[in-house]
Amino acid sequence: MGPALHLIARLYAVEERAKTLLLSAEQRLALRQRVSARLVGKLHQYLLELRPQVLPKSPSGAAVRYALNQWEALTRFLEDGELEIDNGATERANRDIALGRGNWTFFGSDAGGKTAAVLRSFIASCKRSGVEPFAWFRDVLARIPAHSIARLSELLPYNWKPTTTPAQA
Repeated sequence: MGPALHLIARLYAVEERAKTLLLSAEQRLALRQRVSARLVGKLHQYLLELRPQVLPKSPSGAAVRYALNQWEALTRFLEDGELEIDNGATERANRDIALGRGNWTFFGSDAGGKTAAVLRSFIASCKRSGVEPFAWFRDVLARIPAHSIARLSELLPYNWKPTTTPAQA
């Protein structure tokens, strides 16, 4: 499994390089297609060669099987420069949900659970975009009735520009 870990480390080094250079999504995609796609191809070939050499129920066999079964999802980042190589940021954003799961067993209804999920998604998007969630909710909820649906994306946390300053609120 050492060669697989080495290839994965090289993939992450490409991502780190893209971040260090502050590449746009288009530039990051071009870098991935030029460098990462070749590394992913080598990783895929290695896993296919390794599969018959490991016991299926061993930890290594389970890892190889999982990677090959999830190959399409694992390589999706090669198709879109906006996508991250992994879901680490999402996992970190949802960590408090996992910690509070026992407290949130009952939302009163399925609709309540769905509403909570939507609200938590907005809060995570705000945090990821460096936006204070309460300020975003207050501003967007006040603006949305008069806002054109064709320009709805302007109100998403990563595009949001507040109409009021904190002193005016």
